[in-house]
Formats: sequence, C-alpha cells, structure tokens
Amino acid sequence: MTDAHLDGQAAEERAARRAKVAALRDAGRDPYPVRFDRDATAAGLHASHGDIDAGAETDVEVRIAGRVLLLRRQGKLIFATLRDGTGAVQLFVSKAAIGDEGFAEIDDLDLGDWIGVTGTVMKTRKGELSVAVRSCTLLAKSLRPLPDKWHGLADVETRYRQRYVDLISNDEARRVFEIRFAIIGAIRSALSERAFLEVETPLLHPIPGGATARPFVTHHNALDLDLYLRIAPELYLKRLIVAGLEKVFEIGRVFRNEGISTRHNPEFTMLELYEAFVDYTEMMALTEELIACAARAAIGTTAVTWDGHDLDLAPPYRRRTLIDLVRDHAGVDVHPSQPVGDLQVMCDRLGVTYDDEWGPGKLVLEIYEKTTEHAVVEPTFVLDYPREVSPLARAHRDDPVLTERFELIVGGREIANAFSELNDPADQRSRFEEQARLASMGDVEAHGVDDDYLRALEYGLPPCGGMGMGIDRLAMLIAGVGSIREVVLFPHLRPEGG
Repeated sequence: MTDAHLDGQAAEERAARRAKVAALRDAGRDPYPVRFDRDATAAGLHASHGDIDAGAETDVEVRIAGRVLLLRRQGKLIFATLRDGTGAVQLFVSKAAIGDEGFAEIDDLDLGDWIGVTGTVMKTRKGELSVAVRSCTLLAKSLRPLPDKWHGLADVETRYRQRYVDLISNDEARRVFEIRFAIIGAIRSALSERAFLEVETPLLHPIPGGATARPFVTHHNALDLDLYLRIAPELYLKRLIVAGLEKVFEIGRVFRNEGISTRHNPEFTMLELYEAFVDYTEMMALTEELIACAARAAIGTTAVTWDGHDLDLAPPYRRRTLIDLVRDHAGVDVHPSQPVGDLQVMCDRLGVTYDDEWGPGKLVLEIYEKTTEHAVVEPTFVLDYPREVSPLARAHRDDPVLTERFELIVGGREIANAFSELNDPADQRSRFEEQARLASMGDVEAHGVDDDYLRALEYGLPPCGGMGMGIDRLAMLIAGVGSIREVVLFPHLRPEGG
C-alpha cells in the first residue's frame, strides 16, 4: 500500500470524524466538555481490586477517565481499553446494562477519543479486571487516527517531531521517559537528604561563562542589551557559595549553539552542584553515589547495557589519570610541560589534527579525545586535565600545569565533569584574560573577563568542589538508548519539510 494511499485513508478518516463532531453539535451535545470529575485511576483499580476472582462482580462504583486505545465489538458486547496517566484498564460494555442509546454512543467512538465512564468494578471470566460501564461521556474527540498499535509511528523523525503521538502508541518511549524523570526525582531526593539547597539562577547572562561553548545570543529591547542564553550555571552557583550557602545545586536547561548529533542537542538538562570545604575527591564519591541511586530508583538495579557492553554503575568507579590512559591506549607519553613542537609531531604520527595556535595543554587534550576517550568503557574517573583547557579549575597541588579536574567517562562518553574549584581571584583573572585573548583571535568557544564574578571571588570563595552532570546522557545510559533524542521529549530538528 503506497504512502499516498495511506494519506488518502487518513484524510477520509479525519473527514468522517469531523462529521461526527458536527452531528454531536447539531444534536446539542458538546464534543469537548469542560470537565469530568473522576474518583479512580487505572493503577488504583489494579491495586485495590486486582486480586478479585475471575468472573467476580462488585458493587463498587467508580468514575474513571482516559483515552480509548482499543475497541473490540462482539454483538451486544463491546470491550475497550482505556488508558490514563497511570496505566490501562478494560471497559466492559453490555447493551443490556447501558441501553440501546448508550451502547450506540460507545459503538460510535473512535480510537484516540477521550472519555469518562461511570461503572462498577468486575473481572471477566478470563480474569481481566474491568469496569462494567453504566454511562459514558465523550470528553475530547480525536480527529486524527492513531498509528497502528503494533508498529506505532514508522518514521523515527516523525516520532521525535510528534512526541505527543509517539507516547500514545509506543510503550518503549513511555518507559524511557519514566526512567528519565525517576532519575531526576532520585537525584533531587538524594541531594536534599545530604542538605543541599536547590536554587535557581539566571538563564540570560550578560557574559557567557562556566564552560567552553558557543552561546546563543539574544537581545533585551528595554535595556538595548545583548544577552546570552546560559551555557552553564557555574559562575552564579559559585557566587552563592561566596554568599555562605555552603551546599547548592540546580537542575535546569543550558544552551549551546553547536551541532546536533546522537549525543548533542542545542538545549539540554544539566545538574550542577557545589559544596564548600571539599575538593574533587569528595565530588567523585558524590557523583558515583548519585548515579547508583538514580539507577536503582529508575530501573531497580545498577546493572545496565550500553552500546553492547554490560556495565555496573555501583561504586566504586575506576580512577585513572588522563596521562596514564593515553599511555595505555595510544602508547605515547604526553604532558603539558612538553614543547609544542614535540606534541605536534606526536599528533602527526597519531593522525590527530590540530590548529597551529594551540598550546601544549590543548594538544594533550586533543590526543586523549581522539585516541583514548572512546576506549574507556567501564565507569572511570579520568583525572587531572591540563590547566590550559580548564580555566575554572584549581591548579593541581602536585603539578601546576595540570588541574584537579575529572571527567566521568562511561562507554566512551562523558557523563560528568568536576573540579576542585579555583578560588584565587588573581589566578582566575589571569585565566579569564587568556580566554579573552583566545576569543579575540576567533575562538568562538572562549569567553571574556567576568568582572562581577571576580569581584565576588574577592569577597572570598572558600575551598569547594563542584560537579556538572548531563542528565540527558545519564538517562541514555540507564535506559540503554543510543540517541539523546530518545530521552528529550521535544528534541530540536530541522524545519519540517526542510
């Protein structure tokens, strides 16, 4: 059957459904009433009556509402599946019980219609918990036919573009998003138990900062001022540590004007947290505890399958320095103290491309990312990144050209990034000025000097650790899906038809 023929069928179906709406209105009935007072849900019915005997009928009357997903007509009986936000329950409709007019109204329903019913709880002889319908009210007429219940939306891009349809017909999509939001709830709960305060910081920033990324630019008309959608909440959260709020976190959207891929969406959800008087070692412990807690809450286990690998997210995670990992996987010894020319020769030998203006730290990072990161499969804290590529991290206490920074890598992908935070205002100003120099040379991911943040540091930022975790990538890992679009309700796509 051709797509054109299917489109023609859908058009005929919509026309037939619109005609039903018109007929209802002509009869003085509203096909979109204002409300329905329900007193039961599908999950509640299964919990309270799931153990009644097959064939049992009760006198428990309930009012339940949801979407019709299945209609099966058998003479003077109709069986329907009603799904609400908690699950599904069967409707048992008998013409003898509901009368000819009521039976005809239910018989005239279409898949996708929202209805409210009143009836009594029962279980069929085959053991299916049901509501024996006494009355039915149409709550919203569905003018478009649902996708085939067995196959859902066939085109992947259409699934993402019409997520409202995907979630109706796709059990796997609902499973993934249940996991995502269970993860967020578990993280919030775990941080609250640890006395972290959830805060909100601005989305519009006068100066982009907190990460190396290209920002989105917008304009505030009243102030005639260009502003930037935040690329990270880091600098505002650390201002709050200066203010004396010793444990803070935020879960919210950040925006980066970069490419779209299976791992990247221009807006995504980030957890960032900061804690006074600790360093990046405590951040490692907290990170692995939060991930294990989230996995147990979302899927009941820390065992996951990711890109064909069976992994365990239970602590402790492996800890290796970036330099040691490059030695293991690329077979070379690198260090940011090496001359730029030597590192460039090493890049040439390894097939790693680079820009001539890159310093030794950037070259070391590029060698790691191109030769090694993808091979780090089991949960691993990769430690001690070059200072040159870590402008907000404290210099390493044992090696000043490195920083006390880690990235958590699982399955070759970054899940979290953390530092012992830089709190020396003079050092931070020097790092900002170097970033401003790079920006003036055309580096769109480098940013300028944030004088207000430096002023805050001059009031005193105590020793602290901070961590940022990508919620979307964590959800991908725990749900076992390979594309970020599977865990973002409404991912960004090219314009429809473009």
